[in-house]
Amino acid sequence: MSRVWWREPFRMFQTNLREVDAGLDVERVLDQLEEFGANAWLISVGGILSNYPTGLDFQTRNPHLAERPSGDLIGDAVAAARSRGVRVLARMDFSKIDHRRAERHPEWCFVSPAGERQVYNGLTSVCPSGDYYQVKLFEVIGEVLDRYEIDGFFLNWMSFNEVDYSRRYWGVCHCLACARRYDGELPERADARWRAFTRATLDDLHARIRAEIAGRRPEAALILGEHADIVFHEANNAVGRPLWHHRTSEHVSAAKSYRPEVPVLVNSVGFVDMPYRMAGEEPHHFAQYLLQAISRGAIPSTYIMGTPDDSSYECLEIAGELTRFHRDHAEVYRDLVSEARTLLVRPEGERAEFQGLYLALLERHVPFDVLPEEKLAASDLSRYELVVLPDAGELSRPGVLDAYAEAGGTVLATGSSDAGLACLPVARRLAAYTTEESVRSLHLRGDRGMVPVIGAFHVVEPAPGAETGLPALSRARYGPPEKCHGHLETGHPGWLSAPYGRGRGVLMPWTVGRGYRETGLSAHRDLFADRLPAGLAVGTGLPEQAEIVPARAGDLRVIHLLNRSGDADQRFRRPLPIAESWLDLPWPGEWEAHALRADRPLEVDGGRVRLPEIGLFEVVKLSNKYS
Repeated sequence: MSRVWWREPFRMFQTNLREVDAGLDVERVLDQLEEFGANAWLISVGGILSNYPTGLDFQTRNPHLAERPSGDLIGDAVAAARSRGVRVLARMDFSKIDHRRAERHPEWCFVSPAGERQVYNGLTSVCPSGDYYQVKLFEVIGEVLDRYEIDGFFLNWMSFNEVDYSRRYWGVCHCLACARRYDGELPERADARWRAFTRATLDDLHARIRAEIAGRRPEAALILGEHADIVFHEANNAVGRPLWHHRTSEHVSAAKSYRPEVPVLVNSVGFVDMPYRMAGEEPHHFAQYLLQAISRGAIPSTYIMGTPDDSSYECLEIAGELTRFHRDHAEVYRDLVSEARTLLVRPEGERAEFQGLYLALLERHVPFDVLPEEKLAASDLSRYELVVLPDAGELSRPGVLDAYAEAGGTVLATGSSDAGLACLPVARRLAAYTTEESVRSLHLRGDRGMVPVIGAFHVVEPAPGAETGLPALSRARYGPPEKCHGHLETGHPGWLSAPYGRGRGVLMPWTVGRGYRETGLSAHRDLFADRLPAGLAVGTGLPEQAEIVPARAGDLRVIHLLNRSGDADQRFRRPLPIAESWLDLPWPGEWEAHALRADRPLEVDGGRVRLPEIGLFEVVKLSNKYS
């Protein structure tokens, strides 16, 4: 039985068209896309501006369509792409309308708590609670489906417009539609109840959009939130935003760990930031978007402003190289799923602890997946030997992890994560140091001497029979030097461990990950990593700057090796070559190995593979020797 097209590996290119681009040469753009390695084209179709001769009076027809003999950019693009076997997906943006329609339909518009409409560059923002989204959106999608053989839809900026393009915060929408739908008095700023309301409203809207498209054209995909046919993630940069070098890998893993069978599309932005759309991204920065995407099994996509002729960004050269690599090795990326045996839970809120443990696992060559905390109850944890819970406080469903440990898994929690978990070896919590001043000069005695506590330390009473270690020392003066003495052992443990059912519960009741994230002391990293169950790290001679991502694709086993030596402060530089090395295969059996980027066979001896020099990345394909 054949599968829908988006279940197979594909590669997308997005031309985010300006109104002046309506006269573009579709054949030339398709030539450029195919040379790039893409076989799907995301093109601007309707919403704010219609690039086809719409018959709906609430859509604005692009006046530059008059430059085309046909008067129909989308019709020309679909026909030309169809003849080449290129998929066409429709980009729609219903977030804004022009002044004339805003005056005619004020009930569609966003209204701030101060009673103001949100107007940006002459366009007025609308609200998802109103009839423009709830009714008129479906008329536009229906018109497009009636006229064109569209292969999918992407709906941009599906949000409540609390923030505009200039990042100004407007507050919560106070339109009459929101007031009618919301249970209670609308707040001025977003809070937990408002977030729940917006999620429920958008989830319902997304489900109805998906049902409309599937009912009219089942072979067309919806690219949107986590419940769509294809999960969407935009990999981008922003001026003034601290760079998290692993953002793309994290988001792809979070989606694939929850629903491994659902495709994730990473739309990688070729420009620096929205206000600077004409400036190309740094090539090695952009390369990380695509590499992190494909290594975790996502679909690579490149996103530019205008047409390739008008936006010849410097990063497109390396983007094309990586896109063609994905095209040329489709067998590796068909149904690629992670083979990690460690799960790192991502709690809501503060991220320093999570990011520090993320770095520790990566640098110690422990392959892992990421899963949002709220998805724990809906996910299959049985494929993991270890679940890491970073400073998560009280869980909404602690019984899920208790059952996981009872069945044989290990739960390793840090910081405040002991609350409500029976599997952790804690009799009771006694006190907590959670302010900057309260943990100043607080140290633990570890294998490598004194280690500072950064962030928080929780004083707990161990459960009977628990193993303990990493004793805390009493705080003493840290200045002036003449008075810096008096650190004595308190008996409060920085590590506890005990069996639970067939598994084990481990607690480090302090923010060891935050310590590593904020100080970079390898002692923090190693105190955490040395307490993981044996056998989870991959044996290798590679340096800590090499990221190891094992996966399977049908009968194949695949190892992506990403060279992270170019990760630098607020940027990615050209990585330094990693010399030839070795790696112990994480699977039993006899394998034949091939380095796809070096394009040569590799020696495998006793479960150890000899690796070539690694530049930006390498992919090792393993096939069973006797199959």
